[in-house]
Amino acid sequence: MESTQLVILAGLVIGLIYGAVGLLSGFCLMSSMRGFLAEGDGRLVRTYALAIAVAIGVSQFLAGYGMVDLGKSIYLQPTFSVPVLFLGGLLFGYGMVLSNGCGSRALVLLGRGNLRSFVVVIVLGIAAQMTLKGLIAPARIALVQASQTTVNGNSLPSLLATLGVAEAVSRALAAAAVVLALVLFAFAHPAFRRAPGQIAAGVIVGLLVAGGWYVTGYLGADDFNPVPVTSLTFVAPIADSLQYAMLSTGLTLNFGIATVAGVFTGSLAAALATGRFKLEGYSSPRHMLRSGSGAALMGIGGVMAFGCSIGQGLTGLSTLALGSFVAVAGILLGTAAGLRGRLRVQPLAVA
Repeated sequence: MESTQLVILAGLVIGLIYGAVGLLSGFCLMSSMRGFLAEGDGRLVRTYALAIAVAIGVSQFLAGYGMVDLGKSIYLQPTFSVPVLFLGGLLFGYGMVLSNGCGSRALVLLGRGNLRSFVVVIVLGIAAQMTLKGLIAPARIALVQASQTTVNGNSLPSLLATLGVAEAVSRALAAAAVVLALVLFAFAHPAFRRAPGQIAAGVIVGLLVAGGWYVTGYLGADDFNPVPVTSLTFVAPIADSLQYAMLSTGLTLNFGIATVAGVFTGSLAAALATGRFKLEGYSSPRHMLRSGSGAALMGIGGVMAFGCSIGQGLTGLSTLALGSFVAVAGILLGTAAGLRGRLRVQPLAVA
C-alpha cells in the first residue's frame, strides 16, 4: 500500500474512533465550558484537559525521538498574526455557543440523526471555503499581512532554548510542566476520578491526536509523494469534504476528508448500536437562523485562527506553539462570553 493510501485509511480509522468516542462520552469543548461555568459540572472540562495532556505528552515524545517533525505543521511557523489568531478564536468560540457545538460535535450529532447539525456542517464548510479561497479571503490575507510578526521562538520549547537550554531538555521541561498542570487539574476533581468513561475518553482522544501526527509525519513521510503533516482538525477539512463531494473529479482524497467521513460514520454506527439514533430538527425559524449564524462565525473564525476547538485546542496545543495558545485563549474567551455576561446567548423560548 502506498503511503498516501495508508494515510487516508488511517485518517478514516482515526475518524471512526473519534466519532464513536465523541458520541458515547459527549466530548465537546462547548459542553465542557457550559458545564464548568453555568451548571457547576466540571467532569467534561476535565476530560478535555486530560485529552490535551495526553496529546502534548505523546506528540512531544514522538517529536523528541525524531519520528515526527512538528515544525512542518501550520502551527509552528516563524511568522504569524497574533491579532488575527485571537480574533478568529473569539469568533469561533462565540459561534460555537450560537450553534450549540463545534464542527466536530456537529459531525458527531449528525451521525445520531440531528438534522440541525447538517445545516451547521454545510454553512460552516461554505463560510470556511469563502474565507480560505473565496470572497472573504482577500480581507483575511490583508489583515494577516498588516499584523503578522516574525519571532525567534514560536513555541514554549524554543523560548526555553533561547535561554541557552538544550533543545531536548527544553522540549522535555516545557511538555512536562504543561502536562503535569493539566493532569493535576483533571484528577483534582473527585467526580472525574469516579468517571472511568470520561477518563478513557480523554486518553483515547489525546492518543488520536498523537496518532494523526504519527500517520502523516512518519508513515506519510515519502520523499516522492509527501503528505501534509497534520492531525485532527475540522474547519478546513469540512470545507474540503464539501468541495470533494461536489467536484471529486480532479480532486484527491486526503487525511482530513477521510477523518470527516470517519467521524460521521463512527458516530452513526455507535448511535445505531446503542439505540441512540433519532431524527431531530429545528424548533423554529429563529432557532435555524441562530444556528446557521453560529456556523458561519465558526467557519470564518476557524480559518482565521488556523483551527477550531479541536484543531487548535488539541492538535495545535500538542505542538506547544505560541500561536495556538493565542488562538485557544480567543476561543475560550468567545465561548465564555456566549455563556455568561452581557453578551450571553439567551435560551430560545419554548412555544
